[in-house]
Amino acid sequence: MFRIIFYVLTINTLFLCFGCKENKTRDLISDVQEVVVEKEDQKPITISVVVPQKPKLKSLTGLADTTFIRLADYSADFVYDLRYATTNNFLKAKVYECAECYTRVKTAKALLKANAAFMEKGYKIKFYDCYRPNSVQYKMWEIVPNPQYVANPVKGSIHNKGGAVDITLVTLEGADVAMGTDFDFFGKKAYHDNLNLPQEILDHRKILKKTMESFGFWSIRTEWWHYNLSAGSNAKIANFKWDCAS
Repeated sequence: MFRIIFYVLTINTLFLCFGCKENKTRDLISDVQEVVVEKEDQKPITISVVVPQKPKLKSLTGLADTTFIRLADYSADFVYDLRYATTNNFLKAKVYECAECYTRVKTAKALLKANAAFMEKGYKIKFYDCYRPNSVQYKMWEIVPNPQYVANPVKGSIHNKGGAVDITLVTLEGADVAMGTDFDFFGKKAYHDNLNLPQEILDHRKILKKTMESFGFWSIRTEWWHYNLSAGSNAKIANFKWDCAS
């Protein structure tokens, strides 16, 4: 039989993301622990293990509503599947250098409240897309120049303004919730007013839509996944690209 005893040796060990710019460095607090494994009739074996702790989250307090922030720095309760950082999207091309979800502060505040409400119902928000540089909007328009599905880049999408998100729901355990189609499905099966779907799917879409609308978001008829913050359409079009950790 083994008997395991933990001894805390040191705390506040910093794990640094070397090669990142200063504003991209993420410090993690870890505990280095000595593990003594004792076996009957044998000399104890001592090993050291590093137990990583969750990164410290930042606060939105004092930030202007128009400031862009990286959402993962302010909550650990979201899930991400950022499709445009992969080739699994309607463009069939990777157009983001790395997967990051940025929004303006005003949008982030509403998303935090919405996600808290979803979690009370047994769900979490999973993101497919967040802020989108306007240069990417031009690439999308070249492929699908249809304003029913892609906003004209000259006028700009609310994604370009940090006020729109493409989302779905997962369970608290991370399992995908059935919504009837995949993200970026261009067809009537993805329409909100298409009621010719299984009741389970209609119920899931209703939960998503009703909850998001209660926190100031509005949907578009042709995409069950797309939500705009009501105040987000007045922001300026942006084209900055986030830094990627090396």
